[in-house]
Amino acid sequence: MAGLSDEAFERPSGCAGWLVRDLVCHLVIDAQDVLITLATPTDAEPTRDAVTCWEVVDTPAGDDPLSALTVRLAAAYGEPELLVFRLDDVGSAAGRAARLADPACRVATKDQVLTVGDYLSAYVLEWTLHHLDLVTHLPGVAGPAPTRSPTPGRRRMRSPEPRSPRPSPTPTRCGSARGDGPRPRPSGTRSARGRRRSRSS
Repeated sequence: MAGLSDEAFERPSGCAGWLVRDLVCHLVIDAQDVLITLATPTDAEPTRDAVTCWEVVDTPAGDDPLSALTVRLAAAYGEPELLVFRLDDVGSAAGRAARLADPACRVATKDQVLTVGDYLSAYVLEWTLHHLDLVTHLPGVAGPAPTRSPTPGRRRMRSPEPRSPRPSPTPTRCGSARGDGPRPRPSGTRSARGRRRSRSS
């Protein structure tokens, strides 16, 4: 995200009715959801796993209240620099929390119980799809790096067992789906982007 021009954020994404900036805002909400869910442990037995947590839904049209709220939130950030800065910080925190979490622990989210491992596996798949959504109309911007072989979860999703094509840990509106502490507020677009590049290297 650090290398994108401000104009790129105004281009459409692969999600119906959302610009790139709106999808980036959705990813901020996703990262917040991970932090909340990992802090919501439960002793209840799992009711879903990384495959069965996907639910069949119609392709969102982009006019539902949650989608409209995401668009307003994205616009409220004003400059894309501030939105990406927020994603960088919250996303880093979610990544740290995920690495520290015990995959065997159970968490509750949206009236479901999953192990941490299954919950995060579903989110990894969703974020991979959203990476593709982000670059759909951005020629020259790389998508997710290919893997040599499918993960066990993805192999299971190819099985003939009934399943749905979208995970429910967080609502999305796309047809395809489902280490670094706080930093000072960026003082300028170019310098802040430089800090992000150095942080991710």
